Amino acid sequence: MSKRVAFLVASEGIEQVELTDPWKAVTDAGHEAVLVSPESGEVQMFNHLDMGDTQPVDVTVADAKADDFDALVLPGGVANPDNLRTHEDAVAFARDFVASGKPVAAICHAPWTLVEAGVLKGRRLTSWPSLQTDIRNAGGDWVDESLVVDGNLITSRKPDDLPDFCGAVVEALEHGAAARSA
Repeated sequence: MSKRVAFLVASEGIEQVELTDPWKAVTDAGHEAVLVSPESGEVQMFNHLDMGDTQPVDVTVADAKADDFDALVLPGGVANPDNLRTHEDAVAFARDFVASGKPVAAICHAPWTLVEAGVLKGRRLTSWPSLQTDIRNAGGDWVDESLVVDGNLITSRKPDDLPDFCGAVVEALEHGAAARSA
């Protein structure tokens, strides 16, 4: 059964491979990927600091509801989640997803949005190492591992972790979120 997966990003600063690789994994597995952003039009991806490709927005976050999707993917890039966490509707969208129990996958700097959403207390996760203090201050248990699955929360550190990350996203879509670890 095909699932709908929201990919929530800001209008620019998305690490291209952190959007395109999970997107491809989701669509190759037969699911629908939907690009959600605070603004309509196109989003600008980057390859580290160099401009990458653009991708059209499918729906604005103001018009999206967690109930309309089966999972949420939060790609990284430094500027992307830093901007995204300033949009209350985007933060609320992420918060609603975590509360729903549906899979939420965040890679690299993307957990900043989850920090802002106030949903990390008691959760075990990983990210780009520079976020560990923010995650701990938000009540999360930060670890340095390529992949951490804590219930419906799937996290990875960096682009090198994408094979593990993409596999976990597809697994969660196929079999549901794992039981929350103690």
